[in-house]
Amino acid sequence: MITENYDVIVIGGGAIGLATAYHLGKRKAKTLVLEQFTFVNQLGSSAGVSRQFRIPYPDEYMVQMALDAQPYWDELESASNTSLLDKVGTLWFGDPAVHSTEGNIAEAEAALKALNVPYTTLTAKEIEEKYHFKNLPETYTGLFQPDGASINFKATIEALLGLCQKEETVELKENSPVLKINQIGKLFEIETPNGIYITEKLSIIPGPYINSVINLLDFKIDATYWNMSSAYFKKTDPAIQYPTWFVFQNAIGQNGNQFYGFPSVDWDHPEYIRVAPDFVITPLEEPNERTLIPNQQELGYTAEWVRDHMTGLSTEPEYTSTCLIALSTIPNKELLIDFAPSYVPNHKNIVLYATGWAAKFTPFLGKIMSDLALDGHTDFDITPFQLGQKFFKAI
Repeated sequence: MITENYDVIVIGGGAIGLATAYHLGKRKAKTLVLEQFTFVNQLGSSAGVSRQFRIPYPDEYMVQMALDAQPYWDELESASNTSLLDKVGTLWFGDPAVHSTEGNIAEAEAALKALNVPYTTLTAKEIEEKYHFKNLPETYTGLFQPDGASINFKATIEALLGLCQKEETVELKENSPVLKINQIGKLFEIETPNGIYITEKLSIIPGPYINSVINLLDFKIDATYWNMSSAYFKKTDPAIQYPTWFVFQNAIGQNGNQFYGFPSVDWDHPEYIRVAPDFVITPLEEPNERTLIPNQQELGYTAEWVRDHMTGLSTEPEYTSTCLIALSTIPNKELLIDFAPSYVPNHKNIVLYATGWAAKFTPFLGKIMSDLALDGHTDFDITPFQLGQKFFKAI
């Protein structure tokens, strides 16, 4: 078995794990990335081709995080010489009283106003006239924020992977699940099927598989798992275009009634529009329950909404896919960024990121995680994302 020493080992080679390794490489830290599957796989929260970049959030600290992320996207595009964001704007609309997994329109408007972020308010009629929706209730309101974008997410991961491969101090190993974590004084010994690796610092970013890693350190976090469905609808009007959007509506019975969508883009079925439900009918207990086949009932609800409220599209879903996401069950904690609990030896040398929708923050989170690993702190205020000792569970 191979044994080699590193400054930092990153566990998880998805988008944010690679972004962390990229920033570690820029600081010339000897870094190893361990990915349990292959790089650019479709088995975790990095699955899929497109994501939304948006600034509207109901909390000012999340709006600020999105604003802070923008220059890191610019830097990544420059470093990789790749266009990653298609800036089409963000449209939020629907029932102003609804609170969803994405927040609330009125609260988002207040947060944008507090931070002097430009946006436009819209009536239901204006949304229909400007953005191709139809048959909206008159009570619906909306806001449009022009800095929203569709992220070429596959290209983002490939760009980060390519930059990591160019860094002399970064090593990448796929098909390398972590089997055991041993503590040797102040060092961590990481066992995989392909070798044993030693490090002073651990950065744990395995997406929905977080507990399978931190269980090896005798603690866990509470999470639920969504196998999210997605589909593409063919354009019947080639000239039609949508922004990135999200609709806030009350649930139908026990099922969600909230949907989101993307523009057509040249990197992802250009003659189609992607529309997806922002709910699951049955959450998973464990990530290994996931399937690559989307829930047909969820797609049925989506097709009905497309038929009733969108123009210029067929109503038959095509090119379907799924994406596995872990969501925190702790109130008001979407993203979890913290050190391991204090009862874990060397806990200040173990930093972890878990849960939530964070693709829009990818390069910025890489900077945050690399600084936490190397320096033990970051200039960005992570207080809203820290678990606190009471939320970690010993096992």
